[in-house]
Amino acid sequence: MSRHNLVALGTIVRREISRILRIWAQTLVPPAITMTLYFLIFGGLIGSRIGTMDGIAYMDFIVPGLVMMSIIQNSYGNIASSFFGAKFGRHVEELLVSPMPNWVILGGYVTGAVARGLAVGAIVLLIASLFTDVRVPHPLVTLTTVLLGATIFALAGFVNAVYARKFDDIAIVPTFILTPLTYLGGVFYSVKLLPGWAEAMTHANPIFYMVNAFRYGLLGVSDVPLWVAYALMLAFVVALTAFGLVLLRRGTGLRS
Repeated sequence: MSRHNLVALGTIVRREISRILRIWAQTLVPPAITMTLYFLIFGGLIGSRIGTMDGIAYMDFIVPGLVMMSIIQNSYGNIASSFFGAKFGRHVEELLVSPMPNWVILGGYVTGAVARGLAVGAIVLLIASLFTDVRVPHPLVTLTTVLLGATIFALAGFVNAVYARKFDDIAIVPTFILTPLTYLGGVFYSVKLLPGWAEAMTHANPIFYMVNAFRYGLLGVSDVPLWVAYALMLAFVVALTAFGLVLLRRGTGLRS
């Protein structure tokens, strides 16, 4: 890793973070408002009727899922809109013809997206502390799960941006794939409540493993073995990173 590559990487990351902070009213405030409503309606009103879930107060049970949901959505959305904007504005071509390697381009955009995901996750966790007593019995599990989850969906958002031909293409995946997988990933319920066929289908949902790993970090309970969740997340990181580098090397959707 040469000094020039570090400068290039830092430049892309700094630009991405500056973009996030410059339009903070669009990048940081809406998730905070949305999650506050989730805590009020599902945690406060509906949760008081439900009582407990797997022996845990319902408000405490949904906190990990809502935090992870906000991290996933914002990591994905940040890089999808930012990199597609670079394509639309044609200044992505300047990156491609520059001497910086492809991993610097990919790493810079992904780091910026992860930074937004972590910032929003911290804000949501702070909001959650206003409604319940948030503890972190397993801080290492909590931090690594957040980093891996944000990285996975940042990489997925990059792939979406590469293939997108118009702005509407960016909204298709979050609307028809990401949102259903998130809601069906055990954010609001325990998988043990589902019938056998539905439980089996849920285990095919990658977000289910991320939510449960994060829930273990905050509450010490999980519906799946922790090593399975980590193995799946690491596999996705490796596969999506390799795929993203291949797309950059071939110039798929970028040189036309």
